[in-house]
Amino acid sequence: MKIIECPRDAMQGLEKFIPTTQKAAYINQLLKVGFDTIDFGSFVSPKAIPQLRDTADVLKQLDRKNSKSKLLAIVANERGADDALTFEEIDYLGFPLSISETFQHRNTNKSIAEAMITVEAIQQKCEKKKRTLVTYISMGFGNPYGDAYDVGIVEEFSEKLSALGITIISLADTIGVSTSGQITYLFKTLVARFPEIEFGAHLHSNPATATEKISAAWQAGCQRFDGAIKGFGGCPMAEDELVGNIATENIIAYLTERGINLELDQTHFSKALTLAEEIFPVNHS
Repeated sequence: MKIIECPRDAMQGLEKFIPTTQKAAYINQLLKVGFDTIDFGSFVSPKAIPQLRDTADVLKQLDRKNSKSKLLAIVANERGADDALTFEEIDYLGFPLSISETFQHRNTNKSIAEAMITVEAIQQKCEKKKRTLVTYISMGFGNPYGDAYDVGIVEEFSEKLSALGITIISLADTIGVSTSGQITYLFKTLVARFPEIEFGAHLHSNPATATEKISAAWQAGCQRFDGAIKGFGGCPMAEDELVGNIATENIIAYLTERGINLELDQTHFSKALTLAEEIFPVNHS
């Protein structure tokens, strides 16, 4: 089981700018824990996400010498992908592909049709540079805009991505509306239908329903979990009310109780928890 820690998602909606050195110190601590991947930053317009305008500078301060963790950066267009691909340290590029037309426009200023063309172009760039594109199916469990949604649409999008050679898809519950039944159906169906693709869960949730969602995904064949320490974060492009990420510590506790050895350094994880309390406002979720 792969655990992806997402400080990028935790930070991106904060209005108060976190100093570059503080961001780097936090991510350097996360690199010591042993997560499979750190979703550390993004190469998007500073106007869209001002908090992450220093991603390239943060990257220069990261120390990966004794870390097995890979780095992932989010991009929203080909220009961002080109910028990210100039850094050999970045292993994964992440692209948010929405099945909600409204949200695709809000998030990347593209239609779904345009976004699919962008995905194909970025996939080709990644293949040429020997990197991996992670495609997030955002609003993957429903949307607040009245756009069409059903699980069949998620299957259709997965089929299109498979045809492009995408090998990692993360189902994203951008606004925290997923049910355990939906999660179970989608993972069981997609994992069986597309064995060449690694399917992950990027779930937002209130704390009360987080464990049942983790359980549903794990039992249905989820192969990678995204989380953020203490459940910080949310998508600032989605709604006025941010729904937090699922807390990484809850994912770890659930999987550990079921005998899965995640090979994480608990001492360094505890230090990361302490650092998170210094960086993130207490009432942010």
